[in-house]
Amino acid sequence: MSQSDVMAPDVAPVPPRKGLRMTGRGLWIAFLIVPPMAVMALFVIYPIISAFAYAFFDWNGLRRGDFIGFENFRTILFDPIYSGTFWHAFRNNVLVFVLLMIVQNGLGFVLAYFLWRELPGARFHRVAVFLPVVLSTVIIGYLWKLFFNPIFGAVNQFLKAVGLGFIAQPWLGQADTALISLIFVNAWAWVGFPTLVFLAGLQRIPSELLDAARMETDNEFTLIRRIIWPLIAPSATIVFVLLFIGAFNFFELPYIMVGLDGSPFGSSDVLGLMFYRTAFGNVASGNQEFGLGSALAVLMFVFIAVFATAWTIYLRKREIEV
Repeated sequence: MSQSDVMAPDVAPVPPRKGLRMTGRGLWIAFLIVPPMAVMALFVIYPIISAFAYAFFDWNGLRRGDFIGFENFRTILFDPIYSGTFWHAFRNNVLVFVLLMIVQNGLGFVLAYFLWRELPGARFHRVAVFLPVVLSTVIIGYLWKLFFNPIFGAVNQFLKAVGLGFIAQPWLGQADTALISLIFVNAWAWVGFPTLVFLAGLQRIPSELLDAARMETDNEFTLIRRIIWPLIAPSATIVFVLLFIGAFNFFELPYIMVGLDGSPFGSSDVLGLMFYRTAFGNVASGNQEFGLGSALAVLMFVFIAVFATAWTIYLRKREIEV
């Protein structure tokens, strides 16, 4: 018998070491998930829970006092010292939301529509519109604060150059124009975000559907109102809800451009500024009321969470799947 005729004994294949492979994959997934979750727990969840707890105690500076129940909430909402400022700041936040909804989101849809129609220079304008979104809020605030300077600011200089010098005024120094100026700057800085969201929604509309609709009507406004706008409802839901949350968290631009007191004379005061002054004090008043500040933060959180959730549910019901 030759050596080639000798049959090799049957050897069972060695099963792959699935346990070790799965363990390694599990460790990699844990490595990707655990650090972000730890950061969220430390800097988001823990402060929220702490604010809820602090709101029910009396505070003497940094020292926690006795449990006082809902007294801090009653003080914020009904005490004459705080309630007037609270409701005034709340009305300003509502005004910020309404005007940004009209100007920022309205202009964002118009820009998105023209970019979608691929007008000349669409590629350049797509980048130019979104560029301010990536800039730091600090840079934007200080830049526009210089632009609004009543003496050498670019805004008044431009108005004088085009023969509209009678409109030139101290934009941030008057109660009638300070908050409107802040809203304008915020719309300028963030209009690129709703523009790109709306543009993404427009690009998802099937061309066959638009061609069929154009066979029924040549009126572009009718086409937008009856066909295009209902089909981009998911995009509208995103920008509407995010704008609502941002409008009632309005803080950075007012803090940089008009200061912690909402100058002039509190005309541009918003809830974010009031919270910071109440919890951490300011130049005019060094008192730190952590209990009252926490109560105000809880009220803001609950209001935003409840209304944003309810509005999201309402808007989602109106969406149409393409």
